[in-house]
Amino acid sequence: MTASRRRAAGSRPPPRARLRRIRLLILDVDGVLTDGRVWYGPGGAEWKSFHVHDGLALARAVAAGFRVAVVSARRSEAVSRRCAEFGLSEVHQGVQDKLAVYEALRARHRCRDAEVACMGDDLSDLPVLERAGLALAPADAVAEVRRAADWVSRFGGGRGAVREVLEALLRARGRWAR
Repeated sequence: MTASRRRAAGSRPPPRARLRRIRLLILDVDGVLTDGRVWYGPGGAEWKSFHVHDGLALARAVAAGFRVAVVSARRSEAVSRRCAEFGLSEVHQGVQDKLAVYEALRARHRCRDAEVACMGDDLSDLPVLERAGLALAPADAVAEVRRAADWVSRFGGGRGAVREVLEALLRARGRWAR
């Protein structure tokens, strides 16, 4: 791990030129798109909380034609529903080998590692973060992930971290309108 990969929460975003190179963003779910908490309701129903700011950024990214994929170790109907709201077609749940899915996504979208950004929050995300050209973490990611990240958001998972990243990626392309 190089010194350039050691970042604190709220570290400075990468230069615009580096952001412009990114063609695919891969997001974990629990701890990135959500705050990591899972609630169980009557009858075993599972609930998760998603932030509307992240949702707006996802909608804008999809509308701009930017590729976003979701990869999660867990399966959740709430995740399927949330991703469907934004027209995300690359939704991979129940994944035990995230690196294998990363490689498949990279090949399918014909991206080099340098053209892939990945945001994760926990140890299971490290292999992918170490391969991606731009490793991202929410502010409340575990210490090992924050150290591995090129950029650590000012915001926690499920609290605007995805919005901050997508806004920067789209602004770098001139695709973020007020």
